[in-house]
Amino acid sequence: MDAGGEAVGSVSGGCVEGAVHELCQEVVRTGRPVRHTFGHSDADAFAVGLSCGGTIEVFVQPILPASSGTGDVTRPAVLAAALEAVRRGEPVAVARLVDGGTGVFAVFEDRVLGGHGVTDSLAEVVVAEARAMLDAGLTGLRTLGCGEEEAVVFVEAHTPPPRLLVFGAVDFAAALTRIGRFLGHHVTVCDARPAFVTSRRFPDAHEVVVDWPHRYLARTRVDRRTVVCVLTHDAKFDVPLLEVALRLPVAYVGAMGSRRTQQDRIARLREAGLRETELSRLCSPIGLDLGARTPEETALSIAGEFVALRRGGSGLPLAGTAGPIHPAGRAGPIRLPAHS
Repeated sequence: MDAGGEAVGSVSGGCVEGAVHELCQEVVRTGRPVRHTFGHSDADAFAVGLSCGGTIEVFVQPILPASSGTGDVTRPAVLAAALEAVRRGEPVAVARLVDGGTGVFAVFEDRVLGGHGVTDSLAEVVVAEARAMLDAGLTGLRTLGCGEEEAVVFVEAHTPPPRLLVFGAVDFAAALTRIGRFLGHHVTVCDARPAFVTSRRFPDAHEVVVDWPHRYLARTRVDRRTVVCVLTHDAKFDVPLLEVALRLPVAYVGAMGSRRTQQDRIARLREAGLRETELSRLCSPIGLDLGARTPEETALSIAGEFVALRRGGSGLPLAGTAGPIHPAGRAGPIRLPAHS
């Protein structure tokens, strides 16, 4: 919200917008940040329409121009640099101290901006945690400490879309590229057969690659969010490809095929020298048990499995489970010893 009261964006899609707008107006008047929680047991919750049983925590921070002569003059510059990185597609994490300090960090893969308001020792802890969260594509609150010093930090990770690498130019791959793009992945389809892997066959893929799958995977960029789906179910493609995939730091490796195919594949991979810990990472037969028959249903089954793995879901019907639908994602206190 700007000084004139005009708002951009939303917090919850409707139920707390009015109350948050009032908080913003208060922060503009006072120049002091405010942290407020709306919970289902609060009287405020019913006043703002939050009677669904959830909890929303809001942190409102004033951003004053450097020319104002008040506040932390480095903060606008730090946030401007972070916004420019997001515009360019460069990974960046913005770390705000919401308790125990007022500093703002822009943490890049190779540099750090800002960080005033805490000691150098605590700043090192904040930067290390922000980099770890950036690497994993995570956003959330963290309680961090160094010696006797402690702070609560909100880290926003802005990363390029996670990659979905689909190997095998088959009908199942075409359906999987559609759902992968819908889920926000950058989708690549790779196959060694130029007659099959074309943009016309895979219009929803961001890129199509004609190459031997194992050779392409060995040279392309991956990270801990990357999803690898092997749909060729042909040993001459599968085994060399999985030798590479199961040794990479990726989020998910799944391979299509029958249970008999999987037994043969595992035997071949053992002969190739893969360890049991590496073999245990392979999800095969690929996908959740949905009774899927069509390529589209199979793609839904595969996507359900890698989403559940990424988010820590059980894959079970919610009606048969208990507890929060969205478990709290906060980590416990992360503390490093103070420097001697």
